[in-house]
Amino acid sequence: MSENVRLLLTARGVRGFGDGFVSILVPIYLTGIGFDAFEVGALTTAMLLGPAVMTLVIGLIAHRLKIAKVLITATTMMVLSGIGYAVETEFWPLLVIALIGTLSPTASDVSVFAPLEQTLLSNAVRPERRTSIFASYSLIGSVLGAIGCLFASAPEIVARISLIPANRALQGMFLIYAFLGGFACVIYRQLKSPAEVIVSEPAIGPLGPSRRIVFTLAALFSLDSFGGGFFVQSLLALWLFDHFGLSLTAAGSLFFWSGLLSAFSYPVAVRLARRIGLVNTMVFTHLPSNVCLMLVPFAPTLGIAIALLLVRSALSQMDVPARTSYVMAVVTPPERPAAASITAAPRSLAGAASPVLAGYLLGLSSFGWPLVIGGSLNSLYDLLLLFMFRKVRPPEEQVLADIHGNLSSSYNAVNPPITPTRT
Repeated sequence: MSENVRLLLTARGVRGFGDGFVSILVPIYLTGIGFDAFEVGALTTAMLLGPAVMTLVIGLIAHRLKIAKVLITATTMMVLSGIGYAVETEFWPLLVIALIGTLSPTASDVSVFAPLEQTLLSNAVRPERRTSIFASYSLIGSVLGAIGCLFASAPEIVARISLIPANRALQGMFLIYAFLGGFACVIYRQLKSPAEVIVSEPAIGPLGPSRRIVFTLAALFSLDSFGGGFFVQSLLALWLFDHFGLSLTAAGSLFFWSGLLSAFSYPVAVRLARRIGLVNTMVFTHLPSNVCLMLVPFAPTLGIAIALLLVRSALSQMDVPARTSYVMAVVTPPERPAAASITAAPRSLAGAASPVLAGYLLGLSSFGWPLVIGGSLNSLYDLLLLFMFRKVRPPEEQVLADIHGNLSSSYNAVNPPITPTRT
């Protein structure tokens, strides 16, 4: 089981590295071959929409499939996506590739890989270690994604020191992405089958007793993702290029440090979750980060805008391991593949609707209205989540609460409160 965990964490790092540089290079490449902001937004929407539909379909039938084989098939699409963007320059073929491929406009994982890997990890560890292993999963993805963002400056450096045109160097980066897909395929082929199911109950359907909780969480996560779609990394980079004249190298450095800050926040999230619970960790870290985001368009200088974005990065991703762990905890083990997909797919579908709106708004005005709108919607999500799920505790939190309550009752029984008497 530990071997499977190691392989899954390695694969997450490989994919995170590819997503990191692709998320920055996609808008640069597309604008370089003549697409405007609206077309870039439409292709970004397709990159979120296609994987979301695929994730939902796979989640509903995952209890009948070998998850490792599905992951291997997905890496084939990753290879074809990289090759397709390296050789094609017309809008409609690129739109089709975006819909059926795995290219991501954000360094965070929005593909079919994530819910399947999360299911395998949940089945491979004890409940008390679940949040910790998801923090490690997110940490590795963020660190390698940050390094990938830094690697996004490679085409600019290659074009400067060689005779290779910048556009050719950009196309070469998509071929590197395809190579990473092949490497991930090799990793998934080494997975051992016992990790797929460690449950005593047969999986007779995608969802059972946890249906209501899963659908409610899916609706809330969709609201959060719809807001987040207004400032996905590709569009945020595009706004910084246009509004402040940020260079590709500077953007890569900014997203590198943002990714590192997010990565270092994951272990902190584990400690917070043990103290205040998973839901409180999600809300009380995410809400301040949204305030920072909404202040960015009002920043008078690039330095202040970058400072706000870095503070936001240090807070905004703490909810990721907590959210994943919470979903896996409040459903039964046979429901985990469907729960992971049903809560992830609507997130991507909702997030796919907003980039095209953000691209339209950026075309109308250089002011960062997408950041203000997205931050407001995310804040609303935080408040609704706290109100609706503050009393729905995972089993391990409920056990600790019961132990604490029993200890308090025992102490009061042995040491009854002393009432003062008048003399």
